[in-house]
Amino acid sequence: MTSERRTGRRTPAGAAVLREDVTDAIRAAVFEELAAVGFARMSIEGIARRAGVGKTAVYRRWKSKLSLVLDLVTAMASQGIPAPATGSLYGDVRAVLELAAYALRHPVASQVIPDLLVEAARNPEISGAIKAALLDQQQGVAAVVVRAAVARGELPEDSDPDRALDLIVGPLYWRLVVVRGGLPPGYLDDLAASAVRALKG
Repeated sequence: MTSERRTGRRTPAGAAVLREDVTDAIRAAVFEELAAVGFARMSIEGIARRAGVGKTAVYRRWKSKLSLVLDLVTAMASQGIPAPATGSLYGDVRAVLELAAYALRHPVASQVIPDLLVEAARNPEISGAIKAALLDQQQGVAAVVVRAAVARGELPEDSDPDRALDLIVGPLYWRLVVVRGGLPPGYLDDLAASAVRALKG
């Protein structure tokens, strides 16, 4: 007796199996399409064309471009950002800035993030996903950095992780995403030292 008869279930036909390489190609195409035309002008047709697949391959996985983008943003959030453990407040702050600068200077992210933030103001679903992807995980990292600094005696016990996050990442985000300026030599070192002084003050 075949396994199909024993279980009473049919093995899906080839068309029903979602190939992982196709899924990966579609996800990559979404980031490229977002960077090229933005969320408002992005279409399933454009995504499918860029991925080299038919529209049905996209719709088989996601019901709309919104659900597709929300899925990608949620996946970004699940990857998380590792909390540094350098042994000093300055070292941890400098490491956070290095990671954030790398992410914000990525050519796709530098186009996608601002556009999604604009859409988040109009769409509560996107707003929630962006908050989880960009804010919640960074708040978690800031909390780890602050707790470690408090344990070492570098910061007072009532130090606020949210304030720490604003002081550490806020200026960097402003420079790279809003103003779209470059990072001069030594900028991250100086910013880390300034943030540490502000946190201790």
